[in-house]
Amino acid sequence: MDGMTCAHRQLPLGTHVRVTNLLNGRILVLEVTDRGPFVGKRVLDVSKGAAKRLGFMHAGLTPVRIQVVSYPNSH
Repeated sequence: MDGMTCAHRQLPLGTHVRVTNLLNGRILVLEVTDRGPFVGKRVLDVSKGAAKRLGFMHAGLTPVRIQVVSYPNSH
């Protein structure tokens, strides 16, 4: 819940992605550890800790850029 993790429908579990909050420029590298989101047009769900550090905890949703940093076993 407080880790630097996220959920994505298709990326392999263990993939690391760079997530940039397009409203404030904050950037984090998160690990895909779950499947989802399964709501509307959302592409990524982030952990509570990641949402806090990215600066949109209270907004709930924000536009982001997602870039793959590494796939599992390619570190």
